[in-house]
Amino acid sequence: MKEFAVIGIPFLGTTLGAATVFLMKREMNAKLEKLLLGFASGVMIAASIWSLLIPAIEMTETQGGRPWLPATVGFLLGMGFLLLLDSLVPHIHIDSSRPEGVKSKLKKTTMLVMAVTLHNLPEGMAVGVTLAAAMMDNTGIAMAGALTLAVGIAIQNFPEGAIISMPLRSAGASRRKAFWYGVLSGIVEPVGAVVTVLLASRVVPILPYLLAFAAGAMIYVVVEELIPESQSGEHTNIGTIGVAAGFALMMVLDVALG
Repeated sequence: MKEFAVIGIPFLGTTLGAATVFLMKREMNAKLEKLLLGFASGVMIAASIWSLLIPAIEMTETQGGRPWLPATVGFLLGMGFLLLLDSLVPHIHIDSSRPEGVKSKLKKTTMLVMAVTLHNLPEGMAVGVTLAAAMMDNTGIAMAGALTLAVGIAIQNFPEGAIISMPLRSAGASRRKAFWYGVLSGIVEPVGAVVTVLLASRVVPILPYLLAFAAGAMIYVVVEELIPESQSGEHTNIGTIGVAAGFALMMVLDVALG
């Protein structure tokens, strides 16, 4: 179905971001990295609110339930799920302000690839759940809403792909290898989206929970990984500006197109 093309949009954003390794210098500018991390944070926060939590509340109202219940329960379960995965899957948080040797840097960047791959899962789930809801009747979510969320996640995936490929390049990897690592970090998104669509289509009554679950998982990524990294070291105001720009852009896209 042509609707499933929406699933590939976020992965395209990751791929284009990873491809910047062929255009940029060996080292990513620290200020640019903070701006991109902040921008990704703002996009994900806005997407969680307008594309996931608000639709979950409105859908519950349509179903005649308590609007706050699925949104709250699903959100907390999403946060808890990512917290559990964070504990079980080995990865580390990168302190880009600390100097380190090439071997140590490569090892840490490899762990960052694992972290980003893990954190791409809720984004794929978010697109899958929203797409499934848009394909159903009486959910209150239009296909434009699913498209907006996919585009928003693709926008934030662009810097994410660059943040994977560029440190690998600076750690000594070839441009081609760094590019493919960045691409592979996003492959879980379309896979997660397809699986979620197949499951969500069979469990219509709990769609609000699934939407809120995806929102909680995405907010966890922002709070645990993106914002702390954008606020470490110097020039933290650049990361804050990025958050504002990303949030505003995603809000406008969602309200205008959704």
